[in-house]
Amino acid sequence: MNLKSERRGIHVDQSELLCKKGCGYYGNPAWQGFCSKCWREEYHKARQKQIQEDWELAERLQREEEEAYASSQSTQGAQSLTFSKFEEKKTNEKTRKVTTVKKFFTASSRTGAKKAEIQEAKAPSPSINRQVSIETDRVSKEFIEFLKTYHKPGQDIYKQCKLFLDTMNHKKDLSIEEQSECAQDFYQNVAEKLQTRWKVSPEKVEKAMDQIEKFIMTRQYKYVFCPETTDDEKKDLAVQKRIRALHWVTPQMLCVPVNEEIPEVSDMVVKAITDIIEMDSKRVPRDKLACITKCSKHIFNAIKITKNEPASADDFLPTLIYIVLKGNPPRLQSNIQYITRFCNPSRLMTGEDGYYFTNLCCAVAFIEKLDAQSLNLSQEDFDRYMSGQTSPKKQESDSWSPDMCVGVKQMYKNLDLLYQLNERQERIVSEAKKLEKDLIDWTDGITKEVQDIVEKYPLEIKPKNQALAAIDSENVENDKLPPPLQPQVYAG
Repeated sequence: MNLKSERRGIHVDQSELLCKKGCGYYGNPAWQGFCSKCWREEYHKARQKQIQEDWELAERLQREEEEAYASSQSTQGAQSLTFSKFEEKKTNEKTRKVTTVKKFFTASSRTGAKKAEIQEAKAPSPSINRQVSIETDRVSKEFIEFLKTYHKPGQDIYKQCKLFLDTMNHKKDLSIEEQSECAQDFYQNVAEKLQTRWKVSPEKVEKAMDQIEKFIMTRQYKYVFCPETTDDEKKDLAVQKRIRALHWVTPQMLCVPVNEEIPEVSDMVVKAITDIIEMDSKRVPRDKLACITKCSKHIFNAIKITKNEPASADDFLPTLIYIVLKGNPPRLQSNIQYITRFCNPSRLMTGEDGYYFTNLCCAVAFIEKLDAQSLNLSQEDFDRYMSGQTSPKKQESDSWSPDMCVGVKQMYKNLDLLYQLNERQERIVSEAKKLEKDLIDWTDGITKEVQDIVEKYPLEIKPKNQALAAIDSENVENDKLPPPLQPQVYAG
């Protein structure tokens, strides 16, 4: 089935979701497009021989412990090892178990460190001193009850799980990638042992692996989820900030075929958001995957109700992107990395859990790279929406339905008024800046003109002229003047 969609820049192709090696399983962007099986294939080939030797050594030591314990309990008529007696045996022979763990999980045996191993064996285990939470205690009891149905294989499984937990407690200084490899190796070896040595049916193997994962990861969760040695927290904050900046994205921009005005569809959307948010509260990778699966099924139901026909993958991915944007799940990247590192690989390679998880990874990658072209918007509109200057969700009063809530109408009116006031304020500020610039330019122009005139017509200061003598003043030269005319009177 071709899952390619050309609508508004969202491209989804079934080939892009499959493993690059062509094995037919779903690939994962976190594994560079390969499925878990192909990604780890070469690594397992190199270590298979060493792992097999370690298993043989562990089995031999296990048989010796069982024979020693059986002989010590023969006087009391004990016929088999029970789980309670096995716990007592574990405490009494702590030194031997630690040595077994080191030989089993270490790539090469250490020579010349026998004294250091004995001292470490005498030290109390952190798992014994650590306060066991209520949930951890409940999971442990459920795990023991479940293994009782497996009889002899159940005892061996429980023992290997306890050995693995003790080993992980002594290897907390390893990187998260190395701890992930240890967990994945443990999953694979236990599954192979169940199938080859104990001849357990595939259905029971799958159930056992789910319980093993639950038992182990419940105890290891706080050590391996979002550790401080990684940048998972930094990525979480970046994704949350990105989703908050994209709060304005509408279903129409993503071509989401969901009509939230239908009450049933609205309920499905709320449930989908609740499930994707609830993923962060789970400890076990399988439970986190179950939340993703439930969210995806609610999405399919919402699409089916809206379109009145079965939903397709073309409709699913855009709707999942919209749900992630609307819900903004906490610690999204940390949860994805945790599932990738410590989930049973068989769940991620096949089945609906793996398919939905791959789609979630694709949705997060799309959100991180979302741009104007992806939403069929101009770069100018995209920048204005991202900066918060305007919003495409604004509704005009003409489009309001008669039964709309009065409070919602008043809210939109207030928003419109605030928008207009904001525009006026921006316009006033712009005009004020322009006036300020004009005044500065006018002052500079006048100053320049004055300077030009002064340079062209420089000011010259002349000496002061002597004052002119008055006509009637006493002056020698006045004697040479003719006498003044005398008025004459004519008769007549």
